[in-house]
Amino acid sequence: MCEDDHGHEYGRDPGNDHGHERTGIGRRAVFVTGAAAALTLGSVSFASAAPREQRTRTVRGTLPPGSPDFVYVPVEVPRGVREIHVAYTYDRPAVPAGTQGNALDIGLFDERGTELGGKGFRGWSGGARTEFSVRADAATPGYVPGPVRPGTWHIALGPYTVAPQGLSYEITVTLTYGEQDDAPRPVYPPERAAGRGRAWYRGDCHLHSEYSDGRYTLAEIAELARAAGLDFINSSEHNTHSAHAHWAGLAGDDLLILLGEEVTTRNGHVVALGTEPGTFVDWRYRARDNRFGRFARQIRRAGGLVVPAHPHATCIGCNWKFGFGEADAVEVWNGAYTPDDEVALADWDGMLVASVRDGGRDWIPAMGSSDSHRSPDVIGRPQTVVLADDLTREAIQDGIRAGRSYVAESSQLSLSFTASGGRGEHAGIGERLRVADDTPVTVRLEVTGAPRCTVRLVTDQGVLFTGDPLPVSGDGVVEWRTTASYAAYVRAEIRHETAAGPVPGALAAFTNPVFLGR
Repeated sequence: MCEDDHGHEYGRDPGNDHGHERTGIGRRAVFVTGAAAALTLGSVSFASAAPREQRTRTVRGTLPPGSPDFVYVPVEVPRGVREIHVAYTYDRPAVPAGTQGNALDIGLFDERGTELGGKGFRGWSGGARTEFSVRADAATPGYVPGPVRPGTWHIALGPYTVAPQGLSYEITVTLTYGEQDDAPRPVYPPERAAGRGRAWYRGDCHLHSEYSDGRYTLAEIAELARAAGLDFINSSEHNTHSAHAHWAGLAGDDLLILLGEEVTTRNGHVVALGTEPGTFVDWRYRARDNRFGRFARQIRRAGGLVVPAHPHATCIGCNWKFGFGEADAVEVWNGAYTPDDEVALADWDGMLVASVRDGGRDWIPAMGSSDSHRSPDVIGRPQTVVLADDLTREAIQDGIRAGRSYVAESSQLSLSFTASGGRGEHAGIGERLRVADDTPVTVRLEVTGAPRCTVRLVTDQGVLFTGDPLPVSGDGVVEWRTTASYAAYVRAEIRHETAAGPVPGALAAFTNPVFLGR
């Protein structure tokens, strides 16, 4: 079985009959034009009932190939409802080789509506689970607890892929009646931990738990992050902020937990890194809808960074199509190093070359994250190592935004990378060494923890230096001399001597550049 980023498993048993009452739904439909078109079906209605009673309705339908990105099933919720429970199944017919089968995502909006960027969002599980519940005091992971108010709620279906035969689904809605408990007041993790002042801090900013399509619990992630030597992590569940209120007890003086989301659109994914607690960022648009800029601005207004994730990933909808004009950084290395990471690295280097035309003022820093979902995914492989004034949300974000960072495959590997001129001028990673074009410049790289790896120095011309393999100890120093007229920037790559995965000479670490010249 293979599984994609949305949590779909092809070839899985589609589920069995729940034995509930079945009712049909009308085909009254409202079409919304645009790439992220939506279809709204006829509503499902419930009557009032006595406390502790349950009422169930089951609806069926078939979506043809080429269906809109989102299909909404309205549910009329009367007064006196304590809990909404939704279960669904869909068929997975055999398809010819090379043809996509059925995969159907699901989520929920409350009586406040389905408006893009509105307040009605109550949760999303993609294809990761077949049922969920929402009530005032609790909700299934991926969903947001809160009052169950009367009005028109909407079950949101996302036909991720549809087989040539169409996608037949069955949705069972069960309402439990009775008095609601009080909604919990959310408690969020602190925005600072006990740092070391200005220092290098290690983090993994792209992680998944059971609150989207991961299998790790939040406690397991925190434990594994500490074991990996990380100082900070970022919560980044697919299309939901529901985990935010569950991290507080897992943070500590030794681990800063930032809050965010992986905004998972049909044209690529973007990590909202370090937003204010409770921030939800909508994902229901494509590049041609010209809406991404609005939500990138929302991320920044909420104090977060905009980081396109795995821009050259090959899964459906994962390849980044929105351009990089709104990016604060870009995730160049995602999980185990694979060919799409090599393409992303080369693409990013091309963007660095283009930025030289305006003096490097608008260059986009690179970072790396594990995108871990479950064992054997390794949390902290890779990790972004950031020079920050302290271990706080703002300081870490400032370091990432400025490019004062490098990416390493583990906490065993450390780098120091500097450039200096003849009169004591000095610059580090993400900085500019301001010297005349013909001034001799010495580039120095110190490496620890990279046994038998090879150092490469890359400039706007390409690879201009390749060293001998480092000793078995993994420690070494490389010096190289150049001028600003010869190299507009210099960055370092540390690569394994032989294949460490599907890419020969896979990365062990790389740095953001040091720029040279006035």
